[in-house]
Amino acid sequence: MSSIPKAALYYYKNSVWASAPLLALEEKGYGADEVDLKEVDLSKGENFAPAFLRLNPHATVPTLVVPLHTTLGPDIESRYKAIQDTKSIVDFLDKSRSPRSGTHTTSSAPAPALAPATIAFNATSNKVIDLLHSEAADPNAFVYFNARDDATLRELSVELLPILNAKKDALAALIKNNETAEVRVSDKTLKFWEMKKLASDGILAVIQHGERPTDQLDEEAKAKRAEYFKVANAAWTGLGDVLMQLHKEIIGPYVLGDQLSVADLHLAAWITRIAKLTGAVAADDGNTVTKKLEAHIGDGFKLPDDFSVAEARRRAGLPSGNAQPTDVQSRIAAFWDAIKERPSWKKVYADGLH
Repeated sequence: MSSIPKAALYYYKNSVWASAPLLALEEKGYGADEVDLKEVDLSKGENFAPAFLRLNPHATVPTLVVPLHTTLGPDIESRYKAIQDTKSIVDFLDKSRSPRSGTHTTSSAPAPALAPATIAFNATSNKVIDLLHSEAADPNAFVYFNARDDATLRELSVELLPILNAKKDALAALIKNNETAEVRVSDKTLKFWEMKKLASDGILAVIQHGERPTDQLDEEAKAKRAEYFKVANAAWTGLGDVLMQLHKEIIGPYVLGDQLSVADLHLAAWITRIAKLTGAVAADDGNTVTKKLEAHIGDGFKLPDDFSVAEARRRAGLPSGNAQPTDVQSRIAAFWDAIKERPSWKKVYADGLH
């Protein structure tokens, strides 16, 4: 007997943006059997395989493949479409499970609406989400540019070198297989592989010498390292501007106040990745995370402490603990304290921050 077709979420366990729809699945109360989870190992370059590129020519996760509404039945051959960006995927998951969506469900969990309720809130939500997905805030870029001196570059190279080499090898193998006719792809796909390999080779040229002090490099390698440090410094300085913009938009403790919204799922995934890069761990509270962020950005950067700790915890439905009426914290800290207590966050980050 055939079953009703399901959506499939292609993700990677350590992907920052794949975490947002995983959080959405939990917050919306989807049953464990309602969406197929299919892992694509980015560390092995599986996202560049022709089969995955047919689903998403950008080779990115998350990707959500959903059956078209008119084919949602066990007796009909199903047709599918692929949703290829995080914002659209989270919005789709929010709208597809609600008391009025008519979606078949095996779950009895509540399906709270996460979309902003007013035009003003919608504008704020979109502004925050667009900022988090902007070039200046790109969390994946910070992974590769998380060193600003020889010591931190040495540490980073140990972490990244195996990943970059695996990506390079995967792309080289795909290109070679196309040349020997083992796999035949379009010129567009071939150029895409070559472009990605070139980009990978660029950062690899710096990372592969990360264990060596600058004074032991030849002039070309020194120049590349100097440019790398310049880009890294500019990126982290720019992150301070991003955090200040977020501070201005967040009502607290969540983006739109005391109710979780779609914007919070994006912010949770983003800030968790950034926090990890600054040395934070899951057990850290918001004030500790904020201090690590500020120290990592450097140059005296400081987030304003202008939000009542007691009020933040009240709005988030958390015990006040030892918070005094005069205790204040940054809005980023208040958000962290609120989001890390949610069952969805605890499940998605059960194995640690990523």
